[in-house]
Amino acid sequence: MTADIIDGKAFAATVRARVGRQVSALKASNGLTPGLAVVLVGEDPASQVYVRNKGTSTSEAGMKSEEIRLDATTTQAEVLSVVARLNADPSIHGILVQLPLPAQVDEMAVLDAIDPAKDVDGFHVINTGRQAVGLPAMVPCTPLGCIMMLKDKLGDLSGFNAVVVGRSNIVGKPMASLLLTENCTVTIAHSRTKDLPGVCRGADILIAAVGRPEMIRGDWIKSGATVIDVGINRIVKDDGKTKLVGDVCFEEAKEVAGAITPVPGGVGPMTIACLLANTVTAACRQAGIEEPDV
Repeated sequence: MTADIIDGKAFAATVRARVGRQVSALKASNGLTPGLAVVLVGEDPASQVYVRNKGTSTSEAGMKSEEIRLDATTTQAEVLSVVARLNADPSIHGILVQLPLPAQVDEMAVLDAIDPAKDVDGFHVINTGRQAVGLPAMVPCTPLGCIMMLKDKLGDLSGFNAVVVGRSNIVGKPMASLLLTENCTVTIAHSRTKDLPGVCRGADILIAAVGRPEMIRGDWIKSGATVIDVGINRIVKDDGKTKLVGDVCFEEAKEVAGAITPVPGGVGPMTIACLLANTVTAACRQAGIEEPDV
C-alpha cells in the first residue's frame, strides 16, 4: 500500500480563495474590510518569515494588514500597550502576537491581554474554555486546518479512533477537543505514554504534534490509517545541508498509511489559510452579521 498524499498547499489555496470571495462580498454589501494586525517582537528568523507570509496572504485576500515590529529589548509594558491600542482600534478585527516572545515578556500575560473577540489565534483562556464546552469560539488555526483536511478526506468522522501525540495548548489539547466535537473516540498520548507505539497502532486517525523529528515510525501506524503530521523540524543531513521533516518518518509511514500529510506542504499552508478565515469570522461577529456564503 502507498498512501494518498494530502496536499495541504492545494487545499489551503481553495480556503484562501473562498476567504477572498467573502472579503469582496463583505466590502460590497456592508462596507466591511476585515483587518488583521500581527505583532513581532525581536529578530527570530523563523518568526520573521511567518510574519512576512501572513502579511502577504492577508493583503492578497483583500484585507487590511498591519504589521508592528518591535525590538528584542521591548518591555512587557510596551507590548501590552500595543495590544491595548489594537484592542481599541475598530478597523482591526484580529490580533496575532507572534510567538516565541523574548524572555523579559510573559507570553501568557500578553495573550490574556488580547480581546477574546479579536483572538484569531484562539489562545485566550476564554476561547479555549468556550471551545471545550461547545460554545462558539475562535479556534486555533493549526488544529482547525487539520480538522478541515480530515473531513475533506474522510467525510463524517463519527466513531473513528483518533490518537493525538502531543499535549500542547497550541495544538494537542485543542486538536483533541475538536475531534471530540466530531464524535471521535480520542486518546491524548505523549512522550511519556506507556507503549506509545502500541497506542498509535490503534488509531484510525493519528495526529503527530510532539515536536520530535521522525519520532513516529512506520511500524507504529495501523494499516490504512490517516496520518496528519503537524511537526516541522529542521535537521542536518549527512552532506551537511538541512531539510525540513515532520514528527513522522514519512518514507516508512507512506507505505502503511491510507493517507498522510507531507512535510513541508501539508499542515503548514493550512495554518495561514485558517488565520485568514478566523479573521473574517471575527470581523463578522464583531459587526453582528453572518459570514457570506460564497
